[in-house]
Amino acid sequence: MNKAFEIIFNDEHLIVVNKIAKLLIQPSPRREKVTLTSLLAETLGGQVFPCHRLDRETTGLIIYAKDRQMQRLMMDEFKQRQVGKKYLAFVSGKVKPRKGLLAGPIIDREGERFRERPKQARTAYRVLRELPGFSLVELKPLTGRTNQLRIQLAKLGNPILGEDKYAFRRDFKVKFKRLALHACYLNFRHPASGEKVELKIDLAEDMRKCLEKWR
Repeated sequence: MNKAFEIIFNDEHLIVVNKIAKLLIQPSPRREKVTLTSLLAETLGGQVFPCHRLDRETTGLIIYAKDRQMQRLMMDEFKQRQVGKKYLAFVSGKVKPRKGLLAGPIIDREGERFRERPKQARTAYRVLRELPGFSLVELKPLTGRTNQLRIQLAKLGNPILGEDKYAFRRDFKVKFKRLALHACYLNFRHPASGEKVELKIDLAEDMRKCLEKWR
C-alpha cells in the first residue's frame, strides 16, 4: 500500500481505513498540516472525526465518524470496552510462555510527567511464529491505556521492534525501520444500524516482506 490510506469500510455514518506508518492522526503541538484526518477529509469532501487513536508509526485499522454525534456514540463503545481489537507485532526475542495474559498497572511517559497514578492494563497474547532474534505475536488489548502494548511488552522484556520510547533501539539485535505494530482486526456494533461489523486486514507490507525473508 503506497498511498496514505486504504478504505476498508464506508457508509453514510462511518469510514474505516488502513493507514500507513509515519502519518499522524491529528496535528501534534508542532501543528503539522498533513495528517490522516486532513487527507481523508480532502478525499471525502467533508469533515471526519477520529473515534480512537493509533501512534504515528503504527499501521492498520482506524475508525472515523462523519459527524460529531456518531463520533460520541462510537467513542462510548470504546470506553465501555465493546470494541474488539487485535494487533500483530514483531517483538524482540522469544516470549515465554507462548500464550498468556499481560496484566498490571502501567503509566505512559506523559502520565509520569504530570504525576498521574498508574492504571490497570490487561492484554491477551499468543506467539504465532518464532524467528531468529524476534517473534510474531498477536495481541488483544482488553483495556485501552495509552501506549499499553508498547509498555507491557517492554516490561515483559520483549519490546516491540523499533521501540524508542520504552526501550533503547540500539539494543535490538534485529532492526526494523519503524515500530513493528499493526492494527489488523476490529469488531464493533454499528451505532446507527445495531449490526455487528467485523473487519480484518493482512499484515502491513513492510512486516510481510520481513517475514518472507525467513521462509
